[in-house]
Amino acid sequence: MENLKELQLRYEKLKGLGLKLNIERGQPGDDNFDLSNKLLGIVTEKDVKTQSGFDVRNYPGGVLGLPEARELFSTILDARPEEMIIGNNSSLQILSHVLMWALLRGLADSPAPWCRQQPKMIVTVPGYDRHFTLLAELGFEMISVKMTKDGPDINEVEKAAAADASVKGIIFVPTYSNPSGETVSAETVKRLATMKTAAPDFTIFADDAYVVHHLTDNPVKTENLLRACEEAGNPNRVYLFGSTSKITFSGAGIGFMATSTKNVSYIAKLFGTMFIGPNKVEQLRHVKFFGAYPGGVAGLMKKHAKLLKPKFDIVHKVLSKELEDTGLATWSKPQGGYFISLDTIKPIAKRAVELCEEAGVAVTPTGATFPLGRDPKDSNIRISPTRPPVDELEKAIEVLAVCVKLASAEYDNSVK
Repeated sequence: MENLKELQLRYEKLKGLGLKLNIERGQPGDDNFDLSNKLLGIVTEKDVKTQSGFDVRNYPGGVLGLPEARELFSTILDARPEEMIIGNNSSLQILSHVLMWALLRGLADSPAPWCRQQPKMIVTVPGYDRHFTLLAELGFEMISVKMTKDGPDINEVEKAAAADASVKGIIFVPTYSNPSGETVSAETVKRLATMKTAAPDFTIFADDAYVVHHLTDNPVKTENLLRACEEAGNPNRVYLFGSTSKITFSGAGIGFMATSTKNVSYIAKLFGTMFIGPNKVEQLRHVKFFGAYPGGVAGLMKKHAKLLKPKFDIVHKVLSKELEDTGLATWSKPQGGYFISLDTIKPIAKRAVELCEEAGVAVTPTGATFPLGRDPKDSNIRISPTRPPVDELEKAIEVLAVCVKLASAEYDNSVK
């Protein structure tokens, strides 16, 4: 491995290239968007009625969404159509509305509004920065548990949920977790569904953003949280969320939610005080688009995988070439999702990202994958490989790897 001086020289050469590369956010590439361009013209002035006879220019479907859309997106979350609520383009918005109403009114099984109970929420780390930001702004105290190869550290989850009635729930990504790529195991799903909780309204908020985002021909299958909770006698315990943000168009897709029919009735009534209904034209677009697409949702996702897998492969190739056997870092090798999680052995993640920025490579700010932006070990770096072309991505990862090595060498030099 290069010494400090050699790494400094190599870094300066990379810095002199004048790069402007970005691996900061998990966004699709333009070639991914192009796969869904037929959405833009699939509904015309001559075709504004659904198969069930609704005119989408009016107020059909109410807050629940078009019946055809509920049926379509129920297949993604492995739910029943009557368990679905279809929204606008953001599942995060639907999650936000549920949490806000939980604070103001409580959920279907709540004895009181959550805002009166100094609510706490269990979160997984490393995790999704927007979950942490939302919870912080809503006033939740966050309890961190480690995301393991089987999902949330279930021993810690059970302990926290059983000990304190103000612990109102857990929020996590169950399939190809952001950023580390794990998928919750059958045993963890069973224990989440059956565990004893001090709060009678303890709720699982499962943000299944990547449930169909496979990179291999033998994808993992997440155990069904809805059915597990139902079988355990806790049917109202779980809310599942998903969207087409990384399936069709990020800014003009469909967000959706699945939960028990009791929860659907309860939350839909509250949603109905806020709006008459989401964009039904967009819902009809998606129904028609997937109805005509070869293989439906699964067919489209296979085409996405062909575009995305080479990007994940090049990240692994470069990291292996630069960092394998150095003892400086480890990284995830996900079978799906949108991210790769890199952990430095030494507390130098912040410095490595600073060096990347100075060399023209934008990386997710360190700490973003932890509540309040505080990574206690200063070790986690989230890599978002999906947006850049492969050649740009390869150079960006080379820069990142060199910065990890340089920051590690600087650290060693400073503690001598």
